[in-house]
Amino acid sequence: MAVTAFVFPGQGSQAVGMGRDLAAAFPAARDVFQEVDDTLGQKLSKLMFEGPADELTLTGNAQPALMAVSMAVVRVLAAEAGIRVAERAALVAGHSLGEYSALAAADAIDLAQVARLLRRRGEAMQAAVPPGEGAMAALLGAELAEAQSICEAAAVCRREGEPDKQEVVAPANDNGGGQVVISGHRDAVDRAIAIARERGVKRAMPLPVSAPFHCPLMAPAAEIMAEALGQTAIRAPAVPLVANVTAAKATDPDIIRTLLVQQVTGLVRWRETLLACAEMGVDRFVELGAGRVLTGLAKRVLPDATALNAGTPAEIEALVKAL
Repeated sequence: MAVTAFVFPGQGSQAVGMGRDLAAAFPAARDVFQEVDDTLGQKLSKLMFEGPADELTLTGNAQPALMAVSMAVVRVLAAEAGIRVAERAALVAGHSLGEYSALAAADAIDLAQVARLLRRRGEAMQAAVPPGEGAMAALLGAELAEAQSICEAAAVCRREGEPDKQEVVAPANDNGGGQVVISGHRDAVDRAIAIARERGVKRAMPLPVSAPFHCPLMAPAAEIMAEALGQTAIRAPAVPLVANVTAAKATDPDIIRTLLVQQVTGLVRWRETLLACAEMGVDRFVELGAGRVLTGLAKRVLPDATALNAGTPAEIEALVKAL
């Protein structure tokens, strides 16, 4: 019998129209979207269904919106098919903000609390660095050690007639399959792209993001989240979480709270998370929510594992049959 981990997508998976078919088809999905709208005092669902894309992509909107779609799928599976994450999963994990979705799915945090936390997180991360000062880039065809070496070389800013200056650039996401995302000061990221190309990295390209996530420049946001999480009731999850910053199981609420703070500035160890799940016996990964980014990564890192996804009514129907 397959051992299943349910995984939850992060920022970048959003798209205008996400969740619209779920809301049309399932009362349980409509209830989730209405609760998130009411909690935030905003018609976030209308923005998800109709756009515009530039507003949906704003970090403060994208983070709670992606969680809402994931939780809509979770609730639909339970209501329509009796498939409950807490009963079917051996482990849960989520990519960056998806970790909050994973905790909500595992009954560790209430939906309204998660919506408020992600709105706060998104706004804090956006405000941590002035516009234009930070950047992120994807290194395709590079493993983590090579990306770290590139970042170390790129962190040194040399200008004629001036002393060397250290700037921030660091790996932000180790996604697996030769895909590492780096983050930091814009000039340092630009230098890293140039160095990567010089060293023969298959592809190095800037990403269209609004802030340099998951690097030390996010320290102000981490402080804000420490305060917000300190005021949030977190229960032991019904299913162990495999945390982003450790790629290890976490069940203690106080430890989870600390890890969520560290996650703001820390490396998302997604490749190691998938490998850790496999070492703990998982051979089936089920992505719940918008898009199928994590499904693709699972297939690349663990080609022998089964990888499924559900974010639309048709995908939910296929998943129910598969499970």
